[in-house]
Amino acid sequence: MACIGGVAKSHEFWIDPVSHEVEKNIPVEAHLRVGTEFEGSSLSYIPQNFRRFEYALDGALVDVPGVIGDRPALRLDPDGEGLLLVVHETTDQFITWDDFADFKAFVEHKDAEWVLETHAAMGLAEDGTREVYSRYAKSLIAVGNGGGADRVAGLLVEIVALENPYTGEIGDGFDVQVLYQGAPRSNEQLEVFEKSPEGEVRVFTLRTDEEGKATVPVVAGNRYMLDSVVVRAPEKALAEERDVQWESLWANLTFAVPE
Repeated sequence: MACIGGVAKSHEFWIDPVSHEVEKNIPVEAHLRVGTEFEGSSLSYIPQNFRRFEYALDGALVDVPGVIGDRPALRLDPDGEGLLLVVHETTDQFITWDDFADFKAFVEHKDAEWVLETHAAMGLAEDGTREVYSRYAKSLIAVGNGGGADRVAGLLVEIVALENPYTGEIGDGFDVQVLYQGAPRSNEQLEVFEKSPEGEVRVFTLRTDEEGKATVPVVAGNRYMLDSVVVRAPEKALAEERDVQWESLWANLTFAVPE
């Protein structure tokens, strides 16, 4: 485990429930946020900004209903109780890195130093490096008894909970698996953001094993955000059409641990 300090901060995208534990027959609300260390701006419900925005409660994933401009972006009146899964996939976004030192700090932070060697070997210019990125977020919310399990949602990059944080025995840690294109993402970095009820945030990293699994040490009463980023070369057509050299795919999972 490594603690993070003195590194360039990247902007995570996450689903931020108003409460991770909701009584049965009580509306569920959640923000979509972009920011750092559990602090970020709340985004409105804007369909053109996402490919998928779905939820499931003991059934198939269905579209989150909404009206353009809604904030929080998610407001549900779930029918029943159990473990509510929320899934969100953004459309592609683009960024130009004017200062290559900032891009270097980003890929180093996300454990993708190989990108720098490849960038140089390909003879790519450092000034004005272009990147396309997309986000793949999930959140687990306990409704009523909170019973049930996470599932593979078919995201391009995804963090899957192997235990239920609200009903499982997680005193020995919370088990997750990281997938990329449906396959385990082995020996890769998993970044953990831990927020106490007092608002203190601790950030540290773990590594997945050969099966893409990791055990996150957790503390009762805290909220958690897990982050795993794939950096890759973009598809040729996209690279040529939008003049981009790199692509990043951001997986995120939020949940809480009951007191």
